[in-house]
Amino acid sequence: MAEIELGVLSQQCLDRRIPDQATLKRYVTLWQARRNQTHVSVDWQFTTADARIKLKRLYPSIHES
Repeated sequence: MAEIELGVLSQQCLDRRIPDQATLKRYVTLWQARRNQTHVSVDWQFTTADARIKLKRLYPSIHES
């Protein structure tokens, strides 16, 4: 989720040259306040079942004895 938000921040706020750190901080703070006011949420398309199938090799299996 953090990666998604950073991508949105990059597209909506950081898509131009920013002259200094103070301006950057102001832009990001305003962007964050607007984002929080609108209660933006993530529409997950990838279900847990899909993740288990697609990412099976990345997760160890648990074998009960």
